[in-house]
Amino acid sequence: MRVAVFASGNGTNFEALAQHFQDGDIPGELALLFCNHPDAPVMKRAQRFGVPAESFTVKSCGGKQPYEERLLKLLQQYQIDFIALAGYLRVVGPTILDHYDHRIVNLHPAWLPEYPGLHSIERAFNDHRTQTGVTVHYIDSGLDSGPIIAQKRVPILPNDSEETLEARVHETEHRLYPAAVKKVLTALAAKEKD
Repeated sequence: MRVAVFASGNGTNFEALAQHFQDGDIPGELALLFCNHPDAPVMKRAQRFGVPAESFTVKSCGGKQPYEERLLKLLQQYQIDFIALAGYLRVVGPTILDHYDHRIVNLHPAWLPEYPGLHSIERAFNDHRTQTGVTVHYIDSGLDSGPIIAQKRVPILPNDSEETLEARVHETEHRLYPAAVKKVLTALAAKEKD
């Protein structure tokens, strides 16, 4: 199973996944990092792990449709079977979705269906909730609405700042996401053997 990770920024969740792949904890091969921001720190993380990294922007492709078509060609070139989104700040359109039905998972920093979309941690914090969470789910054509694979609650403590809460959410992500990806890929590999 050849896996691509899509990321847009710093890449701590990419690094958590890459470490688990490298240690042999997750079946399959981490064959590609794709980033839609050429200067994002995740590109350097991929280099450190020896993972091939490719990057281009929607603007450089002249729009969303040509961007997705170019991205699909790239995935086919790398013979990608499965995609893990790790802080990929773009909605995946039908061009990719149709080719990877039930083979794209996403990590979301909230207890879905609460706080879909951007700024989930900030919104939960500002609403003075007592807890938020982390969700791993399959993606579909909606916004953070696909079938849920795994969830973990994260308490919001009385003395939390947005930064301390964010750090705790990320800690939870770094444990939950590799475990969920392992579960999904193990099940897919077993299914393909049958």
